[in-house]
Amino acid sequence: IISCQKRGLGAFLLRWLLRTAGFLFGGIVRLRKRCYDWGLIKAHHVAVPVVSVGNLSLGGTGKTPAVAWLARWFRRHGVPVAVVSRGYGAEAGQPNDEAMELAQNLPDVPHFQNPNRVAAAQTAIHQGAGLIVLDDAFQHRRIARDLDIVLLDASAPFGAGTVFPGGTLREPFRSIRRADMILLSRADMLGLPDRQQVWQRVRREAPGAVCAEAAHAPAALLNVSGTTSELSSLAGKRVAAFCAIGNPNGFRHTLIESGIQPVDMRVFPDHHRYTASDIASLTDWVKRFDVAAVVCTHKDLVKLETDSLGACPLWAVTIELRFLQGQEEVERCLRQFLPGHRPPVGQTPDAC
Repeated sequence: IISCQKRGLGAFLLRWLLRTAGFLFGGIVRLRKRCYDWGLIKAHHVAVPVVSVGNLSLGGTGKTPAVAWLARWFRRHGVPVAVVSRGYGAEAGQPNDEAMELAQNLPDVPHFQNPNRVAAAQTAIHQGAGLIVLDDAFQHRRIARDLDIVLLDASAPFGAGTVFPGGTLREPFRSIRRADMILLSRADMLGLPDRQQVWQRVRREAPGAVCAEAAHAPAALLNVSGTTSELSSLAGKRVAAFCAIGNPNGFRHTLIESGIQPVDMRVFPDHHRYTASDIASLTDWVKRFDVAAVVCTHKDLVKLETDSLGACPLWAVTIELRFLQGQEEVERCLRQFLPGHRPPVGQTPDAC
């Protein structure tokens, strides 16, 4: 309905209602933004640099690979980094799927989850963190940040044009003016002319931001036991796929780019926690196809405790962020937070 694929009077009226609600919601968002801009609501400053990674739209834009890349970069340069997130979808006392995925990818980087991200950041600092990477925090302005990174998903960079629920934007697109750095994720999904159109609009709103493009590069196959395999082992074979992520089309694109063409694909809601009945349902579903394997995302795999569905092996496709352009500018911007490069206390770092 939002994308106008559904036609008819009923769909038109519902779109009108949703966009009216989106206009009202957008007004509330703008009012809150102004309160921060004018200092009516104070942001909390913490004792170490803060790098925020976020987006403007609902759903998955590939933040987790970007957070992992940033954390590895800072660790490689000797900075004791910690990741802080709200923990959306986490159950009491249990980390969410993104935290579990990051824990496997970054065993030497602590991850703190708490709806009160100020408290989580203070805990991280108390335990030795020298820099905080805030995950999914562009709209979370309670913590002052030294660098705001915004990801735009190439499959839907402008979020259906309007604010939720009339579209899929969390706030008006012009809010991207707050961004210091803008990363077009899954950029390989767009041809050069389309990418240029995206950047033309971005630069009208944020002319001073560092701009870069990246792809979600499939790295390997991984199972629950920790065994890895080459992606080429499934190339050309019949494979079924499922996922519970914000952008299932992005996963499908990754599979196809890896030479894996799924014969069927099941999609669950984002952050879905798989139950025993889900496993049984997936097993029955797989039996309907003559497939060599079943594949999912790493974010799905960490919530499963099986190497197979019935007699069919289960693999996750692991993803790495690969820059297509702009990496040098990104790294130049990050170097200001390295020891010896930081400005005196109380002085704002140079703009990127």
